[in-house]
Amino acid sequence: MTKFSHFDYIIIGNGLAGFQLALKLAADPFFKDKQIALIDPSEKNTNDKTWSFWEKKPSQWDAIIYKSWSKASVKTSKKNIDLHLNPYTYNTIRAIDFYTEAKAKLRQQPNIHRIVDRVIAVSEEQQVTVTTETNSYTARHVFDSRVPKAFSEEKTNSISIIQHFKGWVIQTDKDTFDDDHFTMMDYRLKDAKQTNFTYVLPFSKREALVEFTYFTEHIVDDAVYDDYIKTYIKDYLKIDNYTIIETETGQIPMTNFNFGKFNTQNITKIGTGGGWVKGSTGYSFKHTEKKVALIIENLKAGRLPSHGLFRRKYKFYDKVFLKVLKDENHKGEWIFQQFYDKNSVQTMFRFLDEESSFAEEFKIMTSLFSWSFIKAFFKTL
Repeated sequence: MTKFSHFDYIIIGNGLAGFQLALKLAADPFFKDKQIALIDPSEKNTNDKTWSFWEKKPSQWDAIIYKSWSKASVKTSKKNIDLHLNPYTYNTIRAIDFYTEAKAKLRQQPNIHRIVDRVIAVSEEQQVTVTTETNSYTARHVFDSRVPKAFSEEKTNSISIIQHFKGWVIQTDKDTFDDDHFTMMDYRLKDAKQTNFTYVLPFSKREALVEFTYFTEHIVDDAVYDDYIKTYIKDYLKIDNYTIIETETGQIPMTNFNFGKFNTQNITKIGTGGGWVKGSTGYSFKHTEKKVALIIENLKAGRLPSHGLFRRKYKFYDKVFLKVLKDENHKGEWIFQQFYDKNSVQTMFRFLDEESSFAEEFKIMTSLFSWSFIKAFFKTL
Protein backbone atom coordinates (compact mmCIF):
# COMPACT_ATOMS: atom_id res chain seq x y z
CA MET A 1 0.00 0.00 0.00
CA THR A 2 1.29 3.46 -0.85
CA LYS A 3 1.31 6.44 1.51
CA PHE A 4 0.75 8.82 -1.43
CA SER A 5 -2.63 10.11 -2.56
CA HIS A 6 -1.37 12.42 -5.34
CA PHE A 7 0.81 11.39 -8.29
CA ASP A 8 2.28 12.98 -11.36
CA TYR A 9 1.03 10.06 -13.45
CA ILE A 10 -1.47 7.30 -12.78
CA ILE A 11 -1.60 4.29 -15.12
CA ILE A 12 -4.87 2.36 -14.96
CA GLY A 13 -4.39 -1.25 -16.01
CA ASN A 14 -1.27 -3.38 -15.67
CA GLY A 15 -1.50 -5.18 -18.97
CA LEU A 16 0.72 -4.88 -22.02
CA ALA A 17 0.30 -1.12 -22.49
CA GLY A 18 0.33 -0.16 -18.82
CA PHE A 19 3.47 -2.11 -17.97
CA GLN A 20 5.30 -1.07 -21.15
CA LEU A 21 4.57 2.59 -20.38
CA ALA A 22 5.66 2.21 -16.76
CA LEU A 23 8.90 0.48 -17.81
CA LYS A 24 9.75 3.30 -20.24
CA LEU A 25 9.03 5.96 -17.63
CA ALA A 26 11.17 4.06 -15.11
CA ALA A 27 14.09 3.73 -17.56
CA ASP A 28 14.23 7.44 -18.46
CA PRO A 29 16.11 9.75 -16.03
CA PHE A 30 13.82 12.60 -17.10
CA PHE A 31 11.03 11.06 -14.95
CA LYS A 32 13.07 10.01 -11.89
CA ASP A 33 11.50 12.72 -9.71
CA LYS A 34 7.93 11.96 -10.86
CA GLN A 35 5.63 9.95 -8.64
CA ILE A 36 3.91 7.26 -10.70
CA ALA A 37 1.13 4.85 -9.68
CA LEU A 38 -0.06 1.71 -11.44
CA ILE A 39 -3.56 0.57 -10.46
CA ASP A 40 -4.95 -2.85 -11.36
CA PRO A 41 -7.23 -5.29 -9.50
CA SER A 42 -4.94 -8.23 -10.28
CA GLU A 43 -1.56 -9.15 -8.82
CA LYS A 44 -0.63 -10.39 -12.33
CA ASN A 45 0.57 -13.78 -11.12
CA THR A 46 -0.97 -15.99 -13.80
CA ASN A 47 -0.09 -16.83 -17.39
CA ASP A 48 -3.33 -15.48 -18.87
CA LYS A 49 -2.15 -15.03 -22.49
CA THR A 50 0.77 -15.08 -24.90
CA TRP A 51 1.96 -12.32 -27.22
CA SER A 52 3.65 -13.00 -30.54
CA PHE A 53 5.41 -10.52 -32.81
CA TRP A 54 8.04 -10.30 -35.52
CA GLU A 55 11.20 -8.29 -35.02
CA LYS A 56 14.75 -7.90 -36.24
CA LYS A 57 17.41 -8.91 -33.75
CA PRO A 58 18.37 -7.78 -31.19
CA SER A 59 15.19 -7.21 -29.23
CA GLN A 60 14.74 -5.42 -25.93
CA TRP A 61 12.65 -8.46 -24.96
CA ASP A 62 15.35 -11.08 -25.61
CA ALA A 63 15.58 -12.05 -21.93
CA ILE A 64 11.95 -13.17 -21.78
CA ILE A 65 11.30 -14.48 -25.30
CA TYR A 66 9.93 -17.99 -24.82
CA LYS A 67 10.50 -19.21 -28.37
CA SER A 68 11.55 -17.81 -31.77
CA TRP A 69 11.07 -19.05 -35.33
CA SER A 70 12.78 -18.14 -38.59
CA LYS A 71 10.42 -19.99 -40.96
CA ALA A 72 6.65 -19.97 -41.38
CA SER A 73 3.89 -21.05 -43.72
CA VAL A 74 0.47 -19.83 -44.82
CA LYS A 75 -1.80 -22.66 -46.01
CA THR A 76 -5.00 -22.19 -47.96
CA SER A 77 -7.34 -24.55 -49.80
CA LYS A 78 -5.40 -23.74 -52.99
CA LYS A 79 -1.73 -23.50 -52.00
CA ASN A 80 0.97 -23.75 -49.37
CA ILE A 81 3.15 -20.64 -49.10
CA ASP A 82 6.52 -21.07 -47.36
CA LEU A 83 7.94 -17.95 -45.72
CA HIS A 84 11.59 -17.37 -44.83
CA LEU A 85 11.53 -14.50 -42.36
CA ASN A 86 15.18 -13.38 -42.33
CA PRO A 87 16.18 -10.74 -41.14
CA TYR A 88 13.08 -11.05 -38.92
CA THR A 89 12.24 -13.69 -36.37
CA TYR A 90 8.79 -14.43 -35.03
CA ASN A 91 8.81 -14.43 -31.25
CA THR A 92 6.46 -15.48 -28.48
CA ILE A 93 6.41 -14.10 -24.94
CA ARG A 94 4.34 -15.68 -22.18
CA ALA A 95 2.36 -13.13 -20.17
CA ILE A 96 3.63 -14.49 -16.84
CA ASP A 97 7.25 -13.90 -17.89
CA PHE A 98 6.41 -10.37 -19.04
CA TYR A 99 4.57 -9.57 -15.80
CA THR A 100 7.33 -11.03 -13.62
CA GLU A 101 10.03 -9.10 -15.45
CA ALA A 102 8.05 -5.84 -15.35
CA LYS A 103 7.24 -6.12 -11.65
CA ALA A 104 10.86 -6.93 -10.76
CA LYS A 105 12.17 -3.88 -12.63
CA LEU A 106 9.51 -1.52 -11.26
CA ARG A 107 10.12 -2.66 -7.67
CA GLN A 108 13.62 -1.18 -7.95
CA GLN A 109 12.20 2.31 -8.56
CA PRO A 110 11.20 4.18 -5.36
CA ASN A 111 9.02 6.62 -7.31
CA ILE A 112 6.80 3.89 -8.81
CA HIS A 113 3.93 2.46 -6.76
CA ARG A 114 1.76 -0.55 -7.62
CA ILE A 115 -1.74 -0.43 -6.16
CA VAL A 116 -3.90 -3.56 -6.28
CA ASP A 117 -7.43 -2.18 -6.48
CA ARG A 118 -10.28 -1.74 -8.96
CA VAL A 119 -10.91 1.66 -10.52
CA ILE A 120 -14.60 2.54 -10.52
CA ALA A 121 -14.54 6.17 -11.72
CA VAL A 122 -12.29 8.83 -13.24
CA SER A 123 -13.28 12.51 -13.13
CA GLU A 124 -11.48 15.54 -14.51
CA GLU A 125 -11.43 19.11 -13.26
CA GLN A 126 -8.23 21.08 -12.57
CA GLN A 127 -6.67 17.70 -11.91
CA VAL A 128 -7.84 14.14 -12.42
CA THR A 129 -9.42 12.14 -9.61
CA VAL A 130 -9.25 8.36 -9.78
CA THR A 131 -11.71 6.61 -7.47
CA THR A 132 -11.14 2.97 -6.59
CA GLU A 133 -13.15 0.53 -4.50
CA THR A 134 -11.13 1.42 -1.38
CA ASN A 135 -9.62 4.87 -1.97
CA SER A 136 -9.28 7.89 -4.22
CA TYR A 137 -6.19 9.46 -5.79
CA THR A 138 -5.40 12.56 -7.80
CA ALA A 139 -2.93 13.02 -10.63
CA ARG A 140 -1.62 15.55 -13.12
CA HIS A 141 -2.21 13.05 -15.91
CA VAL A 142 -3.91 9.66 -16.14
CA PHE A 143 -3.20 6.92 -18.70
CA ASP A 144 -6.31 4.75 -18.87
CA SER A 145 -6.37 1.36 -20.60
CA ARG A 146 -10.03 0.59 -19.90
CA VAL A 147 -12.20 0.26 -23.01
CA PRO A 148 -14.77 3.10 -23.06
CA LYS A 149 -18.37 2.01 -22.52
CA ALA A 150 -19.26 3.91 -25.67
CA PHE A 151 -17.41 1.31 -27.74
CA SER A 152 -20.20 -1.21 -27.17
CA GLU A 153 -22.95 1.43 -27.30
CA GLU A 154 -21.97 3.65 -30.26
CA LYS A 155 -20.84 1.30 -33.04
CA THR A 156 -23.18 2.61 -35.72
CA ASN A 157 -20.53 4.85 -37.29
CA SER A 158 -17.68 2.36 -37.15
CA ILE A 159 -16.78 -1.08 -38.45
CA SER A 160 -16.01 -3.75 -35.88
CA ILE A 161 -14.87 -7.35 -36.26
CA ILE A 162 -13.85 -9.60 -33.37
CA GLN A 163 -10.70 -11.69 -33.49
CA HIS A 164 -11.72 -14.49 -31.13
CA PHE A 165 -9.89 -17.73 -30.47
CA LYS A 166 -9.15 -20.68 -28.27
CA GLY A 167 -5.87 -22.56 -28.12
CA TRP A 168 -4.59 -25.78 -26.60
CA VAL A 169 -0.97 -26.30 -25.67
CA ILE A 170 -0.50 -30.00 -26.34
CA GLN A 171 2.31 -32.38 -25.47
CA THR A 172 3.15 -35.58 -27.32
CA ASP A 173 5.13 -38.59 -26.12
CA LYS A 174 7.46 -38.58 -29.13
CA ASP A 175 9.13 -36.03 -31.44
CA THR A 176 6.36 -34.63 -33.63
CA PHE A 177 6.89 -30.96 -34.50
CA ASP A 178 9.43 -28.99 -36.53
CA ASP A 179 10.22 -26.41 -33.86
CA ASP A 180 11.95 -24.01 -36.26
CA HIS A 181 8.79 -23.60 -38.34
CA PHE A 182 5.36 -22.30 -37.34
CA THR A 183 2.03 -22.15 -39.16
CA MET A 184 0.89 -18.54 -39.33
CA MET A 185 -2.49 -19.34 -40.86
CA ASP A 186 -4.03 -22.60 -42.10
CA TYR A 187 -7.38 -22.04 -43.81
CA ARG A 188 -8.04 -25.64 -44.87
CA LEU A 189 -10.37 -26.40 -41.95
CA LYS A 190 -13.39 -24.10 -42.26
CA ASP A 191 -16.45 -23.19 -40.24
CA ALA A 192 -18.92 -22.32 -43.00
CA LYS A 193 -18.31 -19.25 -45.18
CA GLN A 194 -16.39 -17.28 -42.59
CA THR A 195 -12.82 -16.16 -42.07
CA ASN A 196 -11.30 -18.65 -39.65
CA PHE A 197 -7.93 -20.39 -39.53
CA THR A 198 -5.70 -22.55 -37.38
CA TYR A 199 -2.46 -21.20 -35.91
CA VAL A 200 0.32 -23.57 -34.76
CA LEU A 201 3.32 -22.56 -32.66
CA PRO A 202 5.71 -25.48 -31.91
CA PHE A 203 7.57 -24.67 -28.69
CA SER A 204 9.62 -27.87 -28.96
CA LYS A 205 9.55 -31.14 -30.89
CA ARG A 206 6.96 -32.44 -28.42
CA GLU A 207 4.97 -29.36 -27.44
CA ALA A 208 2.92 -26.87 -29.44
CA LEU A 209 0.10 -24.34 -29.22
CA VAL A 210 -2.73 -25.20 -31.60
CA GLU A 211 -5.23 -22.36 -31.83
CA PHE A 212 -8.47 -21.93 -33.80
CA THR A 213 -9.15 -18.28 -34.67
CA TYR A 214 -12.07 -16.37 -36.18
CA PHE A 215 -12.25 -12.87 -37.72
CA THR A 216 -16.03 -12.47 -37.48
CA GLU A 217 -18.70 -10.17 -36.04
CA HIS A 218 -19.97 -12.73 -33.53
CA ILE A 219 -18.29 -15.19 -31.18
CA VAL A 220 -19.07 -18.92 -30.94
CA ASP A 221 -19.68 -21.35 -28.08
CA ASP A 222 -16.59 -22.69 -26.33
CA ALA A 223 -17.29 -26.23 -27.54
CA VAL A 224 -17.04 -25.10 -31.18
CA TYR A 225 -13.38 -24.11 -30.78
CA ASP A 226 -12.68 -27.43 -29.05
CA ASP A 227 -14.26 -29.44 -31.87
CA TYR A 228 -12.20 -27.70 -34.55
CA ILE A 229 -8.94 -27.92 -32.57
CA LYS A 230 -9.55 -31.64 -31.98
CA THR A 231 -10.28 -32.19 -35.68
CA TYR A 232 -7.21 -30.26 -36.79
CA ILE A 233 -4.90 -32.21 -34.48
CA LYS A 234 -6.29 -35.55 -35.70
CA ASP A 235 -6.79 -34.90 -39.43
CA TYR A 236 -4.12 -32.32 -40.27
CA LEU A 237 -1.34 -32.84 -37.71
CA LYS A 238 -2.01 -36.61 -37.73
CA ILE A 239 -1.62 -36.86 -33.97
CA ASP A 240 -3.68 -39.41 -32.02
CA ASN A 241 -2.03 -39.38 -28.62
CA TYR A 242 -1.42 -36.11 -26.77
CA THR A 243 -2.03 -34.34 -23.49
CA ILE A 244 -3.56 -30.87 -23.15
CA ILE A 245 -1.32 -29.05 -20.67
CA GLU A 246 -2.68 -25.51 -20.99
CA THR A 247 -5.51 -23.58 -22.69
CA GLU A 248 -5.98 -19.95 -23.64
CA THR A 249 -8.88 -17.93 -24.99
CA GLY A 250 -9.23 -14.36 -26.14
CA GLN A 251 -11.28 -11.71 -27.88
CA ILE A 252 -9.50 -8.83 -29.63
CA PRO A 253 -11.42 -5.95 -31.23
CA MET A 254 -10.55 -5.20 -34.85
CA THR A 255 -12.19 -1.84 -35.46
CA ASN A 256 -11.92 1.69 -36.81
CA PHE A 257 -13.87 3.06 -33.82
CA ASN A 258 -12.55 6.50 -32.85
CA PHE A 259 -11.02 5.84 -29.43
CA GLY A 260 -9.02 9.07 -29.77
CA LYS A 261 -12.06 11.21 -29.01
CA PHE A 262 -11.79 10.12 -25.37
CA ASN A 263 -8.33 11.67 -24.97
CA THR A 264 -8.38 14.97 -23.09
CA GLN A 265 -5.86 17.46 -21.75
CA ASN A 266 -5.27 15.30 -18.66
CA ILE A 267 -6.42 11.81 -19.67
CA THR A 268 -4.88 9.63 -22.38
CA LYS A 269 -6.47 6.33 -23.38
CA ILE A 270 -3.88 3.60 -23.97
CA GLY A 271 -3.73 -0.02 -25.14
CA THR A 272 -6.94 -1.62 -26.39
CA GLY A 273 -8.87 1.23 -24.76
CA GLY A 274 -6.89 3.71 -26.82
CA GLY A 275 -7.34 1.94 -30.15
CA TRP A 276 -3.74 0.67 -30.19
CA VAL A 277 -4.73 -2.76 -31.56
CA LYS A 278 -4.21 -2.68 -35.33
CA GLY A 279 -7.65 -2.71 -36.90
CA SER A 280 -6.86 -5.00 -39.83
CA THR A 281 -5.01 -7.75 -37.96
CA GLY A 282 -5.42 -7.44 -34.19
CA TYR A 283 -1.65 -7.12 -33.68
CA SER A 284 -0.71 -5.06 -30.64
CA PHE A 285 2.69 -5.90 -29.14
CA LYS A 286 5.03 -3.86 -31.36
CA HIS A 287 2.44 -1.15 -31.95
CA THR A 288 2.24 -0.70 -28.20
CA GLU A 289 6.02 -0.39 -27.97
CA LYS A 290 6.07 2.32 -30.66
CA LYS A 291 3.19 4.30 -29.20
CA VAL A 292 4.74 4.20 -25.72
CA ALA A 293 7.97 5.61 -27.18
CA LEU A 294 5.98 8.45 -28.80
CA ILE A 295 4.20 9.22 -25.52
CA ILE A 296 7.56 9.51 -23.76
CA GLU A 297 8.81 11.91 -26.47
CA ASN A 298 5.65 13.98 -26.18
CA LEU A 299 5.83 14.23 -22.40
CA LYS A 300 9.44 15.37 -22.53
CA ALA A 301 8.61 17.95 -25.21
CA GLY A 302 5.62 19.33 -23.31
CA ARG A 303 3.10 18.10 -25.90
CA LEU A 304 -0.14 16.24 -25.32
CA PRO A 305 0.82 12.57 -24.80
CA SER A 306 -1.60 11.52 -27.56
CA HIS A 307 -0.03 13.82 -30.17
CA GLY A 308 0.79 11.99 -33.43
CA LEU A 309 0.01 8.47 -32.20
CA PHE A 310 -1.75 7.47 -35.43
CA ARG A 311 -0.99 7.87 -39.14
CA ARG A 312 -4.04 8.56 -41.27
CA LYS A 313 -3.07 6.50 -44.31
CA TYR A 314 -2.76 3.30 -42.28
CA LYS A 315 -6.10 3.97 -40.60
CA PHE A 316 -7.53 4.25 -44.13
CA TYR A 317 -5.98 0.94 -45.24
CA ASP A 318 -7.30 -0.75 -42.11
CA LYS A 319 -10.80 0.59 -42.75
CA VAL A 320 -10.83 -0.75 -46.33
CA PHE A 321 -9.74 -4.18 -45.08
CA LEU A 322 -12.38 -4.16 -42.32
CA LYS A 323 -15.07 -3.11 -44.79
CA VAL A 324 -14.34 -6.13 -46.99
CA LEU A 325 -14.30 -8.50 -44.01
CA LYS A 326 -17.60 -7.13 -42.72
CA ASP A 327 -19.41 -7.22 -46.06
CA GLU A 328 -17.86 -10.43 -47.44
CA ASN A 329 -16.39 -12.29 -44.49
CA HIS A 330 -15.46 -15.38 -46.50
CA LYS A 331 -12.88 -13.27 -48.40
CA GLY A 332 -10.33 -13.50 -45.58
CA GLU A 333 -8.66 -16.64 -46.97
CA TRP A 334 -8.21 -15.02 -50.40
CA ILE A 335 -6.93 -11.75 -48.89
CA PHE A 336 -4.18 -13.38 -46.85
CA GLN A 337 -3.25 -15.72 -49.69
CA GLN A 338 -2.75 -12.67 -51.93
CA PHE A 339 -0.84 -10.83 -49.20
CA TYR A 340 1.80 -13.50 -48.78
CA ASP A 341 1.81 -15.00 -52.28
CA LYS A 342 2.18 -11.74 -54.21
CA ASN A 343 4.43 -9.87 -51.75
CA SER A 344 7.53 -10.80 -49.78
CA VAL A 345 6.95 -11.50 -46.12
CA GLN A 346 9.47 -8.75 -45.30
CA THR A 347 7.34 -6.24 -47.26
CA MET A 348 4.22 -7.42 -45.48
CA PHE A 349 5.89 -7.07 -42.08
CA ARG A 350 6.92 -3.49 -42.90
CA PHE A 351 3.37 -2.73 -44.05
CA LEU A 352 1.76 -4.21 -40.95
CA ASP A 353 4.35 -2.40 -38.78
CA GLU A 354 3.34 0.84 -40.57
CA GLU A 355 6.89 1.36 -41.84
CA SER A 356 6.30 0.69 -45.56
CA SER A 357 7.06 2.95 -48.52
CA PHE A 358 4.37 4.21 -50.91
CA ALA A 359 5.74 1.88 -53.61
CA GLU A 360 5.34 -1.12 -51.30
CA GLU A 361 1.83 -0.04 -50.32
CA PHE A 362 0.85 0.38 -53.97
CA LYS A 363 2.13 -3.13 -54.79
CA ILE A 364 0.20 -4.60 -51.86
CA MET A 365 -2.99 -2.81 -52.84
CA THR A 366 -2.53 -3.96 -56.45
CA SER A 367 -2.19 -7.57 -55.28
CA LEU A 368 -5.64 -7.25 -53.69
CA PHE A 369 -7.23 -5.81 -56.83
CA SER A 370 -10.80 -7.12 -56.96
CA TRP A 371 -14.36 -5.82 -57.16
CA SER A 372 -14.71 -6.29 -53.39
CA PHE A 373 -11.76 -4.03 -52.70
CA ILE A 374 -12.77 -1.47 -55.32
CA LYS A 375 -16.18 -1.12 -53.65
CA ALA A 376 -14.68 -0.96 -50.15
CA PHE A 377 -12.06 1.56 -51.28
CA PHE A 378 -14.59 4.05 -52.67
CA LYS A 379 -17.03 3.59 -49.79
CA THR A 380 -14.20 4.29 -47.36
CA LEU A 381 -12.91 7.22 -49.41
